[in-house]
Amino acid sequence: MTSVNPWEMARQQFFQAADLMGLEDGLREVLSTCKRELTVHFPVKMDDGSIHVFTGYRVQHNLARGPAKGGIRYASDVTLDEVRALAMWMTWKCAVVGIPFGGAKGGVVCDPKHMSPRELENLTRRYTTEISLLIGPERDIPAPDVNTNPQVMAWIMDTYSMHQGYSIPGVVTGKPVEIGGSIGRNDATSRGCLYVTQEALADRGEKLTGQRVAIQGFGNAGMYAAELFAQAGAVIVAVSDSKGGIYNPRGLDVERVIYVKATTGTVVEYRDAERIGHRDVLEVPCDILIPAAVENQITKDNADRVRARIVVEAANGPTTPEADAILWDKGIFILPDVLANAGGVTVSYFEWVQDLYSFFWDDRRVYGELEHIMRRAYHDVMNKLGTLQKQHGRRVDPRQAAQVLAIERVAQATRIRGIYP
Repeated sequence: MTSVNPWEMARQQFFQAADLMGLEDGLREVLSTCKRELTVHFPVKMDDGSIHVFTGYRVQHNLARGPAKGGIRYASDVTLDEVRALAMWMTWKCAVVGIPFGGAKGGVVCDPKHMSPRELENLTRRYTTEISLLIGPERDIPAPDVNTNPQVMAWIMDTYSMHQGYSIPGVVTGKPVEIGGSIGRNDATSRGCLYVTQEALADRGEKLTGQRVAIQGFGNAGMYAAELFAQAGAVIVAVSDSKGGIYNPRGLDVERVIYVKATTGTVVEYRDAERIGHRDVLEVPCDILIPAAVENQITKDNADRVRARIVVEAANGPTTPEADAILWDKGIFILPDVLANAGGVTVSYFEWVQDLYSFFWDDRRVYGELEHIMRRAYHDVMNKLGTLQKQHGRRVDPRQAAQVLAIERVAQATRIRGIYP
């Protein structure tokens, strides 16, 4: 399987959109470069008494529209280029949905699945200390990402607060509700995907009921997507996790799949389905395909075998530029990551606001505000798509439209603020 450097991929997407909108050279240089990049190497005492030095990153891409916002991932294959790309995508994502954040991302090179809770806590607290010169509720607000969760956010919040001498819940989002987290944060990414998918189907005179859905990845985003889409009437025909996938054209019992995953650690132990490979889920016959794992999953090597009508990117950067072109030529409609999975950062914004005001919302308000923002963002992107197609007299894909919309908003903020000094 061909692998594409994620930073080169993000920059390629940026320059394609910049060409489409005629962005001036100075802003091209500013917006194609990350503002700050911090690499840290720090020791952690392990359970056996040994000391291991880990490498971590925190990258801020752009702050023109507000404080930096972006998740932290723990994985053995984290690289600086991956974190740079994710930070850039976060900038565009926040701009697409119109929330006042810039983009950031963080990561630690580790294998959390082979670390004890004590080791993970020690790693998290030391990493927080190392990046504390960048983060803060008015500067840079981390959140969960791959292999991190509300407990990890609680450790970050507590560590940062201990340094300051008082509790500062607004330094992170995705925390447990008991210490300032927001209702609705856990399923926010998937719920946002649901709303924009429903809008895309409505534009085609269709409903979600009866649509066949395949989901790659069964972490937070994938699991909640399976649950929410099934509740909305879709038929989930395939899901996968890192150990493999399952496929049943008649549909899976989603609640049973969730139970099997929770009790065995993998979806492949679900019995009433055919076992397939993790990437094979991308190629099963379906109406809607939801890549919800990591970047670089749909590439030029497998894009021609994708058999969905709509691809909804719950993951960041799952489709390479070469694959984009292949899918577009096949008539497959892509709801790009900077739109489709922006529900997570949107509810993170709600959480941040609630923390700053110490005034918390109920689920009705959270979901209502999220639905309004996501459906509005979908139509903003589609309107931009129509405008660009009229201007250029040719097809423009939704990813380019979303990126142009986001870049316009960040570029305008940059122009208004000016270049210091």
